[in-house]
Amino acid sequence: MEHAGKHALVTGGGTGIGKGIALALADAGAEVTITGRSADRLNALSATHPRLHALVMNVDDETSVRDGIATAADARGPVQICIANAGIAEGGPFAKTSLAAWRQTMATNLDGVFLTFQAALATLADDTPARMIVVSSIAGVRGLKNAVPYTVSKHGVIGLIRGLSEEYMRRPITFNALCPGYVDTAIVQNQLPGLMNRFGVDEAGAIDMIAKGNRHRRLLEVDETTAAAMWLCSDGARSVNGQTIQISGGQI
Repeated sequence: MEHAGKHALVTGGGTGIGKGIALALADAGAEVTITGRSADRLNALSATHPRLHALVMNVDDETSVRDGIATAADARGPVQICIANAGIAEGGPFAKTSLAAWRQTMATNLDGVFLTFQAALATLADDTPARMIVVSSIAGVRGLKNAVPYTVSKHGVIGLIRGLSEEYMRRPITFNALCPGYVDTAIVQNQLPGLMNRFGVDEAGAIDMIAKGNRHRRLLEVDETTAAAMWLCSDGARSVNGQTIQISGGQI
């Protein structure tokens, strides 16, 4: 129960990586606010654990983020653990990428993290210890073909945590980024039909094509990213700051 008495907030906490981290934090004693767009999904998950609390919040909407996090802090205390996980992953050739699609990716993946961290930091007293973690991607440390907006947004959040780690160096707060490769979540599963149709392969073949993006050529499991997040939230990681933790089966 390392995190008993703490308030944690996980954006995109209803599915995938966010869900895994939220449940682990709740099991460790934290009161966890899980945010997302789907009230039904959030309420269904919060019903499974007494320390999970649903909050409908759109990270690309400033008012939604600032009001939502302030409300959560009023109910459960300052946000001592903030996991900025919400994001979108859209692909396609750069030449055919519309400005609207570019802006939506930035609004969700980059602006959303900026707003989330700023609002969470506003709940903290100067001497309150805290952990701020963004779920970036291997796309944050290298380029991905046919995913330029996504790549740029994930590079951007790494710049954000590096800048914040310097600015808040004298306070007991750390800022770090998790950079997982291809994880077996709905985002990956949703890509399978398109790959099957495009390349004439079955589901196993499509999974293999995606898994090749990880150095060990297998999809990651959600618990692998969860374990890294829990370590960064621990007292033992109190001097780990401004870092990118790559989880991809090998060196990028």
